Parts: sequence; structure tokens; C-alpha cells
Amino acid sequence: MKLVINACAFAILFTGGLDHSNAQTFSSSYTSTAPKDCRTVGKPSESGGTTQVCPGKSGFVVLIAEDDLRETVSVGRDRAAAAKEPAAEAWFAPFNSTEHKVEWRTANGKPFAITQRWHIADGSDLDKDGRPNTKAMLMVTRLPPGAVCHVAYVDAKANPDANELARNAADELARDFQCGKDQVKIVGQSGRAVELLRR
Repeated sequence: MKLVINACAFAILFTGGLDHSNAQTFSSSYTSTAPKDCRTVGKPSESGGTTQVCPGKSGFVVLIAEDDLRETVSVGRDRAAAAKEPAAEAWFAPFNSTEHKVEWRTANGKPFAITQRWHIADGSDLDKDGRPNTKAMLMVTRLPPGAVCHVAYVDAKANPDANELARNAADELARDFQCGKDQVKIVGQSGRAVELLRR
């Protein structure tokens, strides 16, 4: 009889006894930052750099600025807002570029982070034509409310499950991350792409 009572109590605790009002449903959706899907704004810089505004999710836009073969990516309600975010000033020393797909992580339908694949040029690894080969990395960036900034880096080659690691990092870290105070996390195994960012 004692075992039956405990089993019933266990069942009540983990079914009807739980408050599911705080349960969150996480999901992903995608947008494109391909040039055909974005609009170029302003005039090219003296070095040929360009700025593009691309449609995002839930009224956000993605701002991609490229100059001297280096990119920054930021998000805001409009171009001006995105340009003022910390992410718009976060550039890397090595040449780099981004792929044209942005993954939006949402909780109960509201986006709170993006992940995007970057390619970082490795000057010590040249191809047959003397050009740097690139190393792939996934970047997690938090979204408003609050500032937009980098939260986590995942080395794509060093981690076969890099996409899942990036999603988990977004879900667990992005919303409580304090830009300018918290340090960007290296998630999973470190690899050459992450090493290049530290230079």
C-alpha cells in the first residue's frame, strides 16, 4: 500500500501538480541576407565597403556592413537602431565574411537571438593561389529587449554538433547576457576559427 501511495504522489507531482504556465516553446526560423533579398544603403566607402539592410523576423532588420573584407552584423527595429548597437562595432582583425542564412531563435514565438555562420580567413593556411583558406564558426547574437551583442562562438570544425551547440547557447545564455559586462563564451571544443578571433 505504501508503494501505491508513493507512486500516486509521484504521478501527481509530475503531472497535475506542475505549473506549466512558465513553460516555453523554443523554435527556429530563417531569413536570408543574400544581396538579392536586401537593399544597399548609402554610398560605398573609399575602400569599396557597403552596407545592406535585410528583412528579419518580428519587425527586426539585419544590418550588414562590409569594409576592407571584414563584416559586422547587427539587428534593430530599423537601420539607425541597428547601427547604434554594440554588435555594429564588433569586428574581427582577420578578413571574414558571413553566410547568407540567419537562424532566429524564438521562445513562444518571440525572437531573442540569432545564429549565423561566419568564415574567418587563416593567413597561415594558404591555398594553391596564395589566398587564405577560411575556418567556419557559428556566432550567437542576443536581441532586444536590451542591447544587441555577441554572446557565444562555436567552432564549426572542432564540433560536429556545432549547430545544436549554438542553439543551446542561444537558449541558455542570450536573454540574461549583459553586453559590455559579460564575456563572450566559447562553447564546445575550441578550434582554429576561435583561435583566429583572439588575434
